[in-house]
Amino acid sequence: MTDEPLHPVNGLDEVVHQRVRLGILTIAHEARRAEFGYLRAQLDLTAGNLSKHLSVLETAGLIEIEKGYAGKRGRTWISLTAAGDTALAEEVARLKQLIARVETGQPRRED
Repeated sequence: MTDEPLHPVNGLDEVVHQRVRLGILTIAHEARRAEFGYLRAQLDLTAGNLSKHLSVLETAGLIEIEKGYAGKRGRTWISLTAAGDTALAEEVARLKQLIARVETGQPRRED
């Protein structure tokens, strides 16, 4: 066994790291509260696909879903929980570690 720390990729969270879910968390972080239709348009998803990803994030405790009305139209808003904010920050930190390794690492060997 080695005393070297594990590679940063080992710390990536499978729930957060998935492309669509990372996008949802990032938009929710930027906006503080994002409307379902806005997320669907920004991430180029079907309503059903977005709903499935939101369900995964809600089950993990990373987002809160609020249903209500804007005028007579039903609306759904998504916001980060404290756990979601922490998970996003940790994911970004791991990604920065990976980028640093690529940018400062030795050139690849030509076999």
